[in-house]
Amino acid sequence: MGDDSEWLKLPVDQKCEHKLWKARLSGYEEALKIFQKIKDEKSPEWSKFLGLIKKFVTDSNAVVQLKGLEAALVYVENAHVAGKTTGEVVSGVVSKVFNQPKAKAKELGIEICLMYIEIEKGEAVQEELLKGLDNKNPKIIVACVETLRKALSEFGSKIILLKPIIKVLPKLFESREKAVRDEAKLIAVEIYRWIRDALRPPLQNINSVQLKELEEEWVKLPTSAPRPTRFLRSQQELEAKLEQQQSAGGDAEGGGDDGDEVPQIDAYELLEAVEILSKLPKDFYDKIEAKKWQERKEALEAVEVLVKNPKLEAGDYADLVKALKKVVGKDTNVMLVALAAKCLTGLAVGLRKKFGQYAGHVVPTILEKFKEKKPQVVQALQEAIDAIFLTTTLQNISEDVLAVMDNKNPTIKQQTSLFIARSFRHCTASTLPKSLLKPFCAALLKHINDSAPEVRDAAFEALGTALKVVGEKAVNPFLADVDKLKLDKIKECSEKVELIHGKKAGLAADKKEFKPLPGRTAASGAAGDKDTKDISAPKPGPLKKAPAAKAGGPPKKGKPAAPGGIGNTGTKNKKGLETKEIVEPELSIEVCEEKASAVLPPTCIQLLDSSNWKERLACMEEFQKAVELMDRTEMPCQALVRMLAKKPGWKETNFQVMQMKLHIVALIAQKGNFSKTSAQIVLDGLVDKIGDVKCGNNAKEAMTAIAEACMLPWTAEQVVSMAFSQKNPKNQSETLNWLSNAIKEFGFSGLNVKAFISNVKTALAATNPAVRTAAITLLGVMYLYVGPSLRMFFEDEKPALLSQIDAEFEKMQGQSPPAPTRGISKHSTSGTDEGEDGDEPDDGSNDVVDLLPRTEISDKITSELVSKIGDKNWKIRKEGLDEVAGIINEAKFIQPNIGELPTALKGRLNDSNKILVQQTLNILQQLAVAMGPNIKQHVKNLGIPIITVLGDSKNNVRAAALATVNAWAEQTGMKEWLEGEDLSEELKKENPFLRQELLGWLAEKLPTLRSTPTDLILCVPHLYSCLEDRNGDVRKKAQDALPFFMMHLGYEKMAKATGKLKPTSKDQVLAMLEKAKANMPAKPAPPAKSTSKPMGGSAPAKFQPASAPAEDSISSSAEPKPDPKKAKAPGLSSKAKSAQGKKVPSKTSLKEDEDKSGPIFIVVPNGKEQRMKDEKGLKVLKWNFTTPRDEYIEQLKTQMSSCVAKWLQDEMFHSDFQHHNKALAVMVDHLESEKEGVIGCLDLILKWLTLRFFDTNTSVLMKALEYLKLLFTLLSEEEYHLTESEASSFIPYLVVKVGEPKDVIRKDVRAILNRMCLVYPASKMFPFIMEGTKSKNSKQRAECLEELGCLVESYGMNVCQPTPGKALKEIAVHIGDRDNAVRNAALNTIVTVYNVHGDQVFKLIGNLSEKDMSMLEERIKRSAKRPSAAPIKQVEEKPQRAQNISSNANMLRKGPAEDMSSKLNQARSMSGHPEAAQMVRREFQLDLDEIENDNGTVRCEMPELVQHKLDDIFEPVLIPEPKIRAVSPHFDDMHSNTASTINFIISQVASGDINTSIQALTQLFQIESLAREASTGVLKDLMHGLITLMLDSRIEDLEEGQQVIRSVNLLVVKVLEKSDQTNILSALLVLLQDSLLATASSPKFSELVMKCLWRMVRLLPDTINSINLDRILLDIHIFMKVFPKEKLKQCKSEFPIRTLKTLLHTLCKLKGPKILDHLTMIDNKNESELEAHLCRMMKHSMDQTGSKSDKETEKGASRIDEKSSKAKVNDFLAEIFKKIGSKENTKEGLAELYEYKKKYSDADIEPFLKNSSQFFQSYVERGLRVIEMEREGKGRISTSTGISPQMEVTCVPTPTSTVSSIGNTNGEEVGPSVYLERLKILRQRCGLDNTKQDDRPPLTSLLSKPAVPTVASSTDMLHSKLSQLRESREQHQHSDLDSNQTHSSGTVTSSSSTANIDDLKKRLERIKSSRK
Repeated sequence: MGDDSEWLKLPVDQKCEHKLWKARLSGYEEALKIFQKIKDEKSPEWSKFLGLIKKFVTDSNAVVQLKGLEAALVYVENAHVAGKTTGEVVSGVVSKVFNQPKAKAKELGIEICLMYIEIEKGEAVQEELLKGLDNKNPKIIVACVETLRKALSEFGSKIILLKPIIKVLPKLFESREKAVRDEAKLIAVEIYRWIRDALRPPLQNINSVQLKELEEEWVKLPTSAPRPTRFLRSQQELEAKLEQQQSAGGDAEGGGDDGDEVPQIDAYELLEAVEILSKLPKDFYDKIEAKKWQERKEALEAVEVLVKNPKLEAGDYADLVKALKKVVGKDTNVMLVALAAKCLTGLAVGLRKKFGQYAGHVVPTILEKFKEKKPQVVQALQEAIDAIFLTTTLQNISEDVLAVMDNKNPTIKQQTSLFIARSFRHCTASTLPKSLLKPFCAALLKHINDSAPEVRDAAFEALGTALKVVGEKAVNPFLADVDKLKLDKIKECSEKVELIHGKKAGLAADKKEFKPLPGRTAASGAAGDKDTKDISAPKPGPLKKAPAAKAGGPPKKGKPAAPGGIGNTGTKNKKGLETKEIVEPELSIEVCEEKASAVLPPTCIQLLDSSNWKERLACMEEFQKAVELMDRTEMPCQALVRMLAKKPGWKETNFQVMQMKLHIVALIAQKGNFSKTSAQIVLDGLVDKIGDVKCGNNAKEAMTAIAEACMLPWTAEQVVSMAFSQKNPKNQSETLNWLSNAIKEFGFSGLNVKAFISNVKTALAATNPAVRTAAITLLGVMYLYVGPSLRMFFEDEKPALLSQIDAEFEKMQGQSPPAPTRGISKHSTSGTDEGEDGDEPDDGSNDVVDLLPRTEISDKITSELVSKIGDKNWKIRKEGLDEVAGIINEAKFIQPNIGELPTALKGRLNDSNKILVQQTLNILQQLAVAMGPNIKQHVKNLGIPIITVLGDSKNNVRAAALATVNAWAEQTGMKEWLEGEDLSEELKKENPFLRQELLGWLAEKLPTLRSTPTDLILCVPHLYSCLEDRNGDVRKKAQDALPFFMMHLGYEKMAKATGKLKPTSKDQVLAMLEKAKANMPAKPAPPAKSTSKPMGGSAPAKFQPASAPAEDSISSSAEPKPDPKKAKAPGLSSKAKSAQGKKVPSKTSLKEDEDKSGPIFIVVPNGKEQRMKDEKGLKVLKWNFTTPRDEYIEQLKTQMSSCVAKWLQDEMFHSDFQHHNKALAVMVDHLESEKEGVIGCLDLILKWLTLRFFDTNTSVLMKALEYLKLLFTLLSEEEYHLTESEASSFIPYLVVKVGEPKDVIRKDVRAILNRMCLVYPASKMFPFIMEGTKSKNSKQRAECLEELGCLVESYGMNVCQPTPGKALKEIAVHIGDRDNAVRNAALNTIVTVYNVHGDQVFKLIGNLSEKDMSMLEERIKRSAKRPSAAPIKQVEEKPQRAQNISSNANMLRKGPAEDMSSKLNQARSMSGHPEAAQMVRREFQLDLDEIENDNGTVRCEMPELVQHKLDDIFEPVLIPEPKIRAVSPHFDDMHSNTASTINFIISQVASGDINTSIQALTQLFQIESLAREASTGVLKDLMHGLITLMLDSRIEDLEEGQQVIRSVNLLVVKVLEKSDQTNILSALLVLLQDSLLATASSPKFSELVMKCLWRMVRLLPDTINSINLDRILLDIHIFMKVFPKEKLKQCKSEFPIRTLKTLLHTLCKLKGPKILDHLTMIDNKNESELEAHLCRMMKHSMDQTGSKSDKETEKGASRIDEKSSKAKVNDFLAEIFKKIGSKENTKEGLAELYEYKKKYSDADIEPFLKNSSQFFQSYVERGLRVIEMEREGKGRISTSTGISPQMEVTCVPTPTSTVSSIGNTNGEEVGPSVYLERLKILRQRCGLDNTKQDDRPPLTSLLSKPAVPTVASSTDMLHSKLSQLRESREQHQHSDLDSNQTHSSGTVTSSSSTANIDDLKKRLERIKSSRK
């Protein structure tokens, strides 16, 4: 039983998975309690249970399952992550819970499903429940249906999709199980409650009894609209609002809210589409053409049956429609006409919008067929045209309808008007814009005067409907001249009209219209009622213009406007003609005189026709005065101009009088209400005088004034026709010149191009050159407005003339037409219309094109031509196409009706012959230009097929198709293309070419649109599939288009559309959406004219701040406008700012202000530590990703919430990048003031900044990098050190940014990396940057490699992690990179390392390919710097040490760290400067860092170094010398610091004053402890510099030249004596090698270097013990490798070879045979002659070994212990050793020594061995062991295997990785195993344990020796053990650097130790005594 209760100890989550049910029950209970306790929905606790929830609900034990269900319900309700489990849990509930017998289980299951729906997972739940309906278990089906019913009842039909449920209902009704049928009935009733009758069609085929039962239930349902009772989480605020409304008892608003919710389901949507084209009778097309009407009837009846299907599948119905249209239009049997009309109705109803493309063909035919009188035919036609209207838009068929309006047949007129009336009912104010209303009203106004009463009534009804739809304001301008009776009739009709959209639409429109602006109300108040008619704007006009209306003075009183104004120009323009025109009847001359005499002085009238010109002049002067004083309302314009025209009138001969007269005309036109009638009286005279030299200008002035009064279009037309009816060429040319000018002043609006063109052609043909020139100038001006299409009219002119025209056009190219300056002010009210058509910004530009004369070409498109185009033979097809191209070319501009051409051309777009496809595309391009905007109606049937061609496999065909589509879109705008499903159908095709071209096209067009049809959403699912297309180009284009889709549809809609994707795809797409959201462009601002509207155009609020300056006015009205630069406390919250058009109450903004005043970062004690613990304990996600997923962002948000101000966090996580910029600006401002806070939240700030690196917006990135620079500067000032987790979650992402394409960004990132080294050790940065070199981005690789080079240059080789070898190998790989920049960077980096590390680089790099190696060698040769030996290895680790040793931290933090930073940066910046500058800087600097940190040694000797007052230090340092380093910022902190002093000395060395330099130089190497710190590299460069200086001939020219050379000489001596002897020797050797190598180097230089070396050799006897011989020998080895003996002998001087020999000889002399032990650092000794040379020397000296050993014994004797210090003993031992040393008596000597040792066991022979060589010692020891073994018989070893002493002297055992196999005397090889065996025995003898390997690291490893050999020769082993024993006995006072023994860590197999216990005891005693 004990085992059973084991589970009690388990944690909860393990209990939940336990196999014992009790354990699980307990687990679920505990989990339930935990879930109820967790308050935070985002707590990491929830994630622990993510994978278990399915097990909770599917538990096999029913009791346990109940508990599990309870826990699961609470989990789903409260856990943030619960959504992830939807699919698995709901499917578990369906399969394992709904079949349970317990009702409680089922209830809980249903509750869980509903809870998932509440947390926004409705679609997934519904999917699982619908799958459950296919289960065989009826219980499960019933439960699923019940769940769906409850969900629908509670959440409503917006959340629960009804279509899939309705689809399965019939199947449920057929179930054998009664329970299922009953449940189906209940859900059917529930669905009916939501969608009412839309449910009937799908259920029409179920069992009639069931249907009857349903009907009974449906009747009982309440009629009020249903409301959801439960809401999604995101809607819960709405729920609260509804409850408040209900409690307040005001249900009215609620009703309003839901009004739009009820009719949202359309029965059509719920139906299945039926395919009927294939079901048509085979012989249908033959029968429909049959001669017998019965056969035709059969064919039509077959179609009628098929089209009765309520929903038809889309397809190519063109042929069927064509056949039906033919019957309607041509069939003589009216019965069949009605039948065909019914079929068309069925098609239109079944296809809906998909029928739209055929509408244009059918509408004219049906309208013309209304001539039939038979009611049944008329009714059928009416039904057909109404159904067709619903499939298209009024805009698309307007041309056809208007064309029929002029028909003579009254029935057609009547029916067309009635059709227009019915169509208007379907419109709203927005779908019936003024541009559309105007032509309709013009046509209907003709009909209200028709002779037939039925036509009049129909027109009244249509106008009444229009009035009702768009309101009086919009229609009144068109009804200005309708008499009162008719107007009343129209209003009466309007009241009777019932709109389709209910009264609500009308109300909405009205509400919109009568929201007057403050300025507007004032204007209307001042002006009385009439003025409101004047101001014909249905939307509030521009703020600025409304007051202008008021200022315009009293308005013109009602002079009814003539319809002629609109009719005769036949234009659609909006600007000019909207104002009422002044029309007055022509008055008789008597009446005029009467009126004139009332306002003019009597004398004036009398003298008008005086014969004396002076009297006439005086009269004119009085006339002028009178006119000037007259009031506008009282001025009888017509009477006055009549008076002026009175004899002599315009025949006046005196030019002064004439000038006066013309001036008065201008005045009257300007000051009075001047009508066209008055104008006609004077214009003839004006034109006559326009050519007059003296009066011409006055005439033009008068004309301009008239044009302003009567509108330019009318005036211009009159003037030009008058001019050309005259013969005077001067008048003609001046008229044309005036017109050119007038067009510029008035603008082109409303001008009748057709009228001018004929006159201009006349002018061009004139003989007078002035007329021709004027005509060409006029064409140039027109070109500015009309564009290239103008040229088409003149293509048949003579070439010479045409070239003149072209030249004029060329001049105008690229210019934009000037803004009109006249014709506006007077009618400023009309300006309010300008912004009216928000949806159609292109209308204005198309006006001009509308004015061009268009030719009707439909009669040329004959059936023969169409059949030609469709012929089987491609040549004939080509002929047909050629003909079409010819027809279009000839016609220039054509009318939209082109008969059968569209279908014919469409067929050619998929022609097998690609040449014809291209030709067709060219024709279509032509067609677009020729037809202009009217091509809109062909978009569906011809435009979409062009898009299909974009999928062609041939590149040139695709290009042609794209050009064609663009030509079309230019004419049509994008709305037509985006409406309907056509575009989405194209995108659905899985053709990569089509997809990429189409998406590319959309990405280009969408950003230019201000609004798009809602159908754009249909493309989104296909866009998502393109994002995951196999083809990379498609994916790229889809990603490019994504932001533009989002710009129009909004993020929410787009995100919602991902619901149907697979989970994996969904995550990817959502990530892309997030990305796109960040760089979503703002919608283009509305055109300039409407920007000034209060919240202009249709741009949604979101984008307002970016586009409209309008928002300034709001913000400033709330309170002083916030200055964007001072983002510290922005005046308005971002939300308030973007609130659309509402004034923000200043209270809120003030409150916001207070919120923002506090600190932005809240210091949370231990907050950061806690976060790090959480991350380590995996409680939160580790910050590691390729692109940030939502959960990371959410996690960061959560972590920030506790320590970042709420408002700032909102800005930081806003979806709009501009808010990120604001956040960064605030953070920059608070950086200094909130240091603590910044450091406390540093990990979070850095993480947030990494997210910004993933934004694509450059401005945010730049801001972020700017902030980072400031941040790291601050951190280094604060001496903060980055923690590991901060670094690892930030640096990798920063490194990625190094690869940015923009230079500025790369530069910033490098600067930041640079600064980071001050707060994070460079050696730890190294791996991160190394990782960056593996990127795919070549720029990143190159930059990272450069950065690595900088690190090595600044910090030495120790930064290379994990080891220099590995790092360099990785860097070297990039030498072979395919990108040039990367190759260069890799080479430069390795050269940098070479400069620091010398030739060893090649060893570290390893094997390179020949090509790479040659590149590298070439680069090294080229690099200016010379290699120097490796710097001392401690350099870089200092900053790290500073942070690791906490006790030292404070001491080290100040000063050195700071100082170093500045120097480092200098070192980097200096890398590009010439060597001279570097000499002083870099070399010293880096070493100074070492010296700085050497606090211990320096402090004591400070006083000797500095004898100045430190206050004076500042002066010299501040001198702006180019070479002087800036004073360290922490100078004051460093008075006690050596560094400052050294810096000071250096600054003096670099001083411009020679004396200062000399003094400083002498001081430089005063102190040994400091001098020793200088590294080899530094010393080499220093010596190079000093010697060069001494040899510089220029110094001798100076006054103190000799003095300088002397001090330099002195310094050189100091350097040689005081610096570290190893380093200086090494440096000199390398320098010598360099100087001999360099051809340019002078022999003097080498000589001086050698002199230095000789001096060093002289110093050697004193310094030999402090020298690292291994390193010196390595340098000599390298030297000898570069200069073999032969090469040295070739040198001009024999000094080098002698110097080298002397050095080696001295070393040999001082070290003896031991010198051969110091070759450990040399890898391959055969590369140079060093080893051989040493051996030779040794051999030479060993010949005198005997005499030497005497000395040795004497030396040794003095060191023997007192106990055995008797002379006798010493002599005896000396004798023995002598024997051993001689060749002959060796064995004898060894035997004697053995005997002696046995006798005197405590005798110490150590001193004798001490001074002998290693070989000798090991030889003696081994000899003794051999004798011992022989004598005691412990494992005989024949002496023959021993090595003779001679061999031992000559062979040099080296610790290489191969065992030096030593031949025995018989010449056989002895294998290593023999030696290993011996070694074991020896180790046992010595009391050493065989199992334990030696712990002490070999000294050589410290000297960058890669590894110690695994097996060493036995002699080595032996001597290493002996030397260990010896060391343990000796005191550890002087650690001998020279005896650099190699301690082997050989792999020794162990055997059980049977050591001699006595031996061990003795050894222990000895060790103890030595340690005391």
